Amino acid sequence: MIDPDALARIHAASFDNARGWSEAEFADLLSSQFVFAEVAEHGFALGREIAGESELLTIAVLPEARGDGLGRDLLRRFEATSAARGAGLLFLEVAADNIPGLSLYRNSGWNESGQRVGYYARPDGSKQDAILMQKHLTLG
Repeated sequence: MIDPDALARIHAASFDNARGWSEAEFADLLSSQFVFAEVAEHGFALGREIAGESELLTIAVLPEARGDGLGRDLLRRFEATSAARGAGLLFLEVAADNIPGLSLYRNSGWNESGQRVGYYARPDGSKQDAILMQKHLTLG
């Protein structure tokens, strides 16, 4: 069973410039039959698959565990689970200033498909654009 509190703690510690999602928010998401999580000791990826499309809702890796490929592994696991659930199209949004995230997605075969101007609200009141990305899977 996935612990929403553990996900909330990892999420809060993983993002300096964004509000961490609460335990209640994770519990609500995880109560859906469409939502799934790939969990590791120091990180997780949370996805939602509906009607052949899968969205990466969030991916988080604790700062002390970065640089060892955990994010890449969690992303691959998200993609594999999405495919197993029947998704042929994956999508996500990432902050335009999240250079490590953009690099991970680009290096994993994701392509930019759009932009949402001023999508992310920062704690200091500023706004950051979201880059929309997608990836097509070959289902076998």
